[in-house]
Amino acid sequence: MTSPNRLALSAPLEPPEIPVIEMATRTRRDEARSVMALVGSFLDQGVPERDIAVVVRNLETYEQPLFRAALQHGITPVFWTQLRVTETRPFALIDSICDALSGETIDKRILLTPLEHRWTPTDCSEPDWPIDSKTIQEAKSTLSEESHTINKWVKRTTESDDVDVRIERFVHWLANVPEPRPDTVASVFHDVVDAYRRAGLPETKATDSPALLDTEIDARAVYRVKTLVEQLRHKFADRLDEDMVDKSWSDVAELATVVATQRPGRREHSHARAIDVLEANDVWVLDVSYVIVAGLTASEWPQETDSVTQPEFEEAILRGQGKTSKLAPDTSWTNGRDRDHFADVLNAAANGLILTRYRETNRGDVVHPSPLFEVCDTDPIGDDEIQSLRTPEREVPASVRSMLPANLETDD
Repeated sequence: MTSPNRLALSAPLEPPEIPVIEMATRTRRDEARSVMALVGSFLDQGVPERDIAVVVRNLETYEQPLFRAALQHGITPVFWTQLRVTETRPFALIDSICDALSGETIDKRILLTPLEHRWTPTDCSEPDWPIDSKTIQEAKSTLSEESHTINKWVKRTTESDDVDVRIERFVHWLANVPEPRPDTVASVFHDVVDAYRRAGLPETKATDSPALLDTEIDARAVYRVKTLVEQLRHKFADRLDEDMVDKSWSDVAELATVVATQRPGRREHSHARAIDVLEANDVWVLDVSYVIVAGLTASEWPQETDSVTQPEFEEAILRGQGKTSKLAPDTSWTNGRDRDHFADVLNAAANGLILTRYRETNRGDVVHPSPLFEVCDTDPIGDDEIQSLRTPEREVPASVRSMLPANLETDD
């Protein structure tokens, strides 16, 4: 990089040519509620879901407050996040089966864990499966504390009159699982996941919220775990050929975790009749009418860097002063990535942009606005308008209403 171009790392952003509104609330929770109330007001005015997007710098801090706020307003959000497969019930099911098959002896807790994750036989009768938690807990109370082999557990459950016959059937199934070869691993887990899809997934739906977000995640997990099982067949075969693993269920479990944590380089999202909530680094693919940007505070966007270089020295290198002209600057010193992402946000919105922030932490500490606000000439929404927006009637602020095409507006 030559000296004249060094300061291009912090070149000013071009202001947008569309209306920009600023909405400031007291806390992050208030901000999330106001954002989803604003989304609801757009929907009330006839704006389609596909024409609205909510953007944050980091979903880790905003997913839960936005999710809860969405439910309060009867809105279905879709978070553009990579599915954490290892934290899902279908993955926990196959992992717990590996645990039960791994040891020479196992205790009753390990024995019954697959049933807690809704193990179901392939020819199940839906009213009887999966086994309810009360029955599983009763079996835990009845069975002995000692660890036994699987065959010994078969004998114990068969001889006990107090153990449900379905638990006996599961233990017999465990005893008949073949040794772990690539083909048997695939066939065993394909059957397990298919049975979960038929019997376990409806259980999730039956206890889910009206938005069915848990059901959606569970369904995505079933699909991903089925794909994982196929990958596992090939990976296990390769590792066996290379003498990197043994024919053991513990090695199968370890390999399954390795495969599951190799996340694809894309975001996963689902149906179109929902509001997209995504991180700033995904906005470059976006072309949408109305974009709501949350979390524009000085501490979050741009993110403070972890550089150990003194600020004065960073500035000298950026300007190429004296001997520092031979040193290459680090782009993170100028928050270049966050600025680029914000530029993508400005370009993504076609008709209107709403920038939101909160003023204080839960402890009452002051939170300053992001310097990125300086790029835009904003029209602030007043506190009274925000309160009216968050009522059941969701009264649309005048500045927001002015963004809407005339044929979308409805009479109050």
